[in-house]
Amino acid sequence: MKLQFLGGAEEVGRSAILVNDSLLLDYGILTGNPPQFPVGSVDPDAVVVSHGHLDHVGTVPSLLSGDDWPAVHWTPPTDELARTLARDTLKLHGGSYNCPFTETHVRRMTQQSAHHDYGEAFEAAGHEVTFYNAGHIPGSAHVLVDDGETRLLYTADFHTDDQRLVSGTTDRPDADVVICESTYSDVEHDDRATVEERFVESVRTTVWEGGTVVVPAFAIGRTQEVLMVLDAHDIDCYVDGMGVRVLKMLGNHPDYVRDAAALKRAKSNARVVSGRDGQRKRIARGNSVIVTTSGMLSGGPAMTYIPEIRGDPTNKICLTGYQVEGTPGRELVERGRCELNGGVVPVAARAEMYDFSAHADRHGLLSFLDDYRDAPVFVNHGDRCAAFAEELRADGHEAAAPEIGATVEV
Repeated sequence: MKLQFLGGAEEVGRSAILVNDSLLLDYGILTGNPPQFPVGSVDPDAVVVSHGHLDHVGTVPSLLSGDDWPAVHWTPPTDELARTLARDTLKLHGGSYNCPFTETHVRRMTQQSAHHDYGEAFEAAGHEVTFYNAGHIPGSAHVLVDDGETRLLYTADFHTDDQRLVSGTTDRPDADVVICESTYSDVEHDDRATVEERFVESVRTTVWEGGTVVVPAFAIGRTQEVLMVLDAHDIDCYVDGMGVRVLKMLGNHPDYVRDAAALKRAKSNARVVSGRDGQRKRIARGNSVIVTTSGMLSGGPAMTYIPEIRGDPTNKICLTGYQVEGTPGRELVERGRCELNGGVVPVAARAEMYDFSAHADRHGLLSFLDDYRDAPVFVNHGDRCAAFAEELRADGHEAAAPEIGATVEV
């Protein structure tokens, strides 16, 4: 089996792996200014997408140009999430170098789409492929690829612990070789129940003191998780941004969430913000809890709420995910200031971090890979891939961390 690492190697973003020159696993974007896309030129016979996050699916529409379009295989939620992200990218960057596709390409995604449930084997570019629940977000999948000689397990992003939104992965299909993510290879997550308790107590205290809490959250997965936490603890809230569309969409896929009834209750508990007639500014001044995009304060409705609350230390900004270096969220956490409306300003509102990660931590990664001690492991999707591969070798694994553009035979 021939593997080409076109993205996601020694980095988090633009995941893309070409198998046997014909089957493409994921095709994402590395967000930034400017964004980066997978390297090389590809013309696959089929594309298999692990899940609906921008760094795994963001460039897929660009493959649907020319006359010969590849089939695109994914779970039903991943299909809907991919189209939502593609149209958002068009809205923000359409017609520029930051968007390598058009509305025509997005429409073709629907024509070429093939849905598959977990455990259902299907044919793609001459390979037998099977999805397994990865426990990351609704519809996320481990991808098992069999070319008749070698069985490859591409873990993609996964979590071994339960979240309110999805259950942790328990599937361990037989494989001859593994490509494993490593996002949190040097981190041990705090117990999720403890994180929730700290988060809820902080929110309640701030509201009781008369303050407003803004909870920046990623639209896909994190927004819905936070809404379920707030509902479970009887905390009223508002919800704003793309997460609203995703929340409604997930209601169409109850089999891909852990507790569809709990998600429905969370949806009912959250008041949707339309953004009309100065609504956001009024809500920000009104002793409220607001869950909104973007998760790293790099755009979205958060850019309206934060300026309104930043001057009062009674208010709070509860960040719920990792803040990438160079983002306004990272600047806020480290320096108490961030870029708002074109200028860097101090923020008196208290900023707090809560680890609601949907990725396996170091323990989760090692426990997962413990079932694959006889299989070579290629480490990707992390900022310390080489270091983690070295640690795996010290633990008895055969492990390596390919570079971008590398080709390996297994």
